[in-house]
Amino acid sequence: MRLLRRLSIRARITLGSVLVGAVVLVASAVALHVQIDRASLETDRSLAMSDAAPFVADLRSNPGEAPDRPTEGLLIGIRSSSGSWILDRLPDGLRAALPRTVDRETTLRLDVHGHRNTVVGIPVRNDVGSFVVWAAQDGRAGHETLERVDRSLVVGTLLALVAFGGTAWLLTTLALRPVGRMHRTAEAISAGSADGHLPVGRSDDELAGLARTLNAFLDRQRDNAERERRMVSDASHELRTPLAALTARLELAHRSTGDADALERELNAAETDAARLVSLANTMLELSRLDEAGPVPSTPAAALITELMASIDRARAIDVVGPRDVDFTVDVGSPDVRYGIGAAAFARIVDNLVANAIAAGSAGGSVRVTLRQEPQQDLELMVVDDGRGIPVSFLPQAFDRFTRADESRTALGGSGLGLALVRGTAERAGGTASLENRSDGGAIATVRLPPR
Repeated sequence: MRLLRRLSIRARITLGSVLVGAVVLVASAVALHVQIDRASLETDRSLAMSDAAPFVADLRSNPGEAPDRPTEGLLIGIRSSSGSWILDRLPDGLRAALPRTVDRETTLRLDVHGHRNTVVGIPVRNDVGSFVVWAAQDGRAGHETLERVDRSLVVGTLLALVAFGGTAWLLTTLALRPVGRMHRTAEAISAGSADGHLPVGRSDDELAGLARTLNAFLDRQRDNAERERRMVSDASHELRTPLAALTARLELAHRSTGDADALERELNAAETDAARLVSLANTMLELSRLDEAGPVPSTPAAALITELMASIDRARAIDVVGPRDVDFTVDVGSPDVRYGIGAAAFARIVDNLVANAIAAGSAGGSVRVTLRQEPQQDLELMVVDDGRGIPVSFLPQAFDRFTRADESRTALGGSGLGLALVRGTAERAGGTASLENRSDGGAIATVRLPPR
């Protein structure tokens, strides 16, 4: 078994084909040998019966007369119940091998002096007594024919096995040729000397399907690698600015050691920059966790409502660009329905959307938050602001990582990861996230979660 594992697929298929062919051919040869042997025996038996028939009829019709003399070359013997031969044209060795008497018609195959003979014994009873008519047929011709057939079968079987092995090797080589090309291409891609796809054969077979599947996998891996590279590059760019600002704040703080008020201002500003760095790092950590496979939590709608209200309370405490009215409406008829999202993850969705709405809204305006349960039990979260809306050119990439609209029109800057975190969290729960402009101004952010 260990040696078999070391063999190539081509060698194993060829060996298996030869073994299967050997079993089939040997079984066929044995069956043919048996059929020919039986046919030869039946032929000799029929001839012996024909030879014995006149003598059987003579004994039954003329019980008191001596039997006629057989023609030359006819192997006939008639033996009485006393053991004496009243007619004997049988070879000596054959005669000695015959039983003394038989009760019914009997066919024997006897080898005498290297010759095979078929002997038929027919018991006959008449008024004189009981007799057995023995008729023999020399089976050398049939035996020689059978031997020639056996030799032909052996040679034919060996040639057929060679043909099976060669054909299996050739067909396997042709069938595995695409695998060899895929192997060489994969090695080149792995070594970095090639950048493309695995070759797909012209035949729409299993290997072509495997190549297409692997090419799709390579595309996903390349996309993931490119996304990770872009994310690292964007993260480096995003971290550079607050780090430079933080370094400048600390330098100014050193220069303001004699001025307590100035020192406090610089330390507060440095603390703000450090908080932004911590927030950025936490958001990036959350995004990386979304990319990892793992069990999806299940939370009832009632717990999500609680998190929504807590997020609204936190949003109302924001007072960076002026006070905002944050109104909310809850329309959930079945609070026990569960959804594939954790309570903390849902809170992050609400926090990000409401914070964006507050930042994009007009001074003294309002933000409306609606949580409702649709008839199909889908949970829909809508956050509406009354700002100027989102540039149409930015909408297709609004949920991409490290992307932001024109920051000059908002008072709250961001890292460009909030909406990416919203979409990733929603999709992990099996839902969707979308963003669109209102006809009368402002934007609508919608997150829809299916029941679990």
